[in-house]
Amino acid sequence: MRFLSYLLVSVIFTSSLLAQKSSKAPRLPIGSDAPPFSLPGVDGKLHSLEDYSGSRVLVVAFTCNHCPTAQAYEERLKELANRYSSKDVVLVAISPNDDKAVRIDELGYTEYNDSLEDMKLRAADASFNFPYLYDGEDQKVSWAYGALVTTHILVFDEDRKLRYNGRVDDNDNPAIAKSHDARNAIDALLVGQPVPVAETKVFGCSVKWSSKRSMVANYIDKWNQEETSLTLLEPGQVEALGSNNSEKLRLINVWATWCGPCVIEFPDLVDLHRQFRKREFEVISVSMDLPHKQRQVESFLSKQHASMTNYLFNSQDRFALIDHLDGDKWEGSLPYTILVDPDGNVLYRVEGQFDAMEVKKRIVGYLGRTYFD
Repeated sequence: MRFLSYLLVSVIFTSSLLAQKSSKAPRLPIGSDAPPFSLPGVDGKLHSLEDYSGSRVLVVAFTCNHCPTAQAYEERLKELANRYSSKDVVLVAISPNDDKAVRIDELGYTEYNDSLEDMKLRAADASFNFPYLYDGEDQKVSWAYGALVTTHILVFDEDRKLRYNGRVDDNDNPAIAKSHDARNAIDALLVGQPVPVAETKVFGCSVKWSSKRSMVANYIDKWNQEETSLTLLEPGQVEALGSNNSEKLRLINVWATWCGPCVIEFPDLVDLHRQFRKREFEVISVSMDLPHKQRQVESFLSKQHASMTNYLFNSQDRFALIDHLDGDKWEGSLPYTILVDPDGNVLYRVEGQFDAMEVKKRIVGYLGRTYFD
């Protein structure tokens, strides 16, 4: 009998995991007990449900680094935590995402992925005033809470019964949000009143369950099949390239196949192209190999799966490129990278290898973190 009971529990548990891999999590019903958790936080500590047993109200917010909607709500989560800090209310944020299930082109509004290490960096940058926990390892907690999107709010009363399940408010743009549903729920619980609206729909990026890892691999294969091309860049075209009369933020990288640091950083250049190309952004590579090395350059670009715009400078006079691209600042060493806005302003420049994180920060700083920036 014990064996049959054990087998039944195992079947149920396995079925739950299979369901988790194949569909969205079921919503946690109003009146449910808060599921237990023990998760690592950005502070280097383990956090459990019991750690917050002394508070009158527990707010659990599912959010993440990369989602533009989640980033739109970061300040409002901070405001919630601050508003109720003296009223015995605690807000705990949990990132439900498996960072290895996030495609690089889904990171177009951030410099960070959803790993615990990147969560630490984002929490520091944004000065989070609440615990920020990572559930990307097995996602059992997020599944138990019924996390649907980022951002998704659940509010529990003093007995840790669920009293509100839904959105923070009715618009991701704070300037036009009118119905502050999560705040209304907390206010009602603090005065012993029923929550006016117990459930709402949610809006944001879907949870990146581990089952999406295969999709990431499929997309990488797809991107690796994209055509690479190489165009000759004439000396008379260099100045216009650097002036950037386009409507896009432009990253220009000058390199050569014989330049060791250039070859080392080139994969980062391809990643930047894939990460931000859905926005008003473009990567342009310019090879300073001699023109008769065109086939060698083409072969290198093909192996790198470099499907961005690629040029080969069509002259043996390298100084013609140096002087007319960024002559006032560029001494001539390779690699050389500049980030130019559509008005021709150089937002970032570096001789030698670029810092990929710093470049991402400059890109996101210019383009914005949300859809309405």
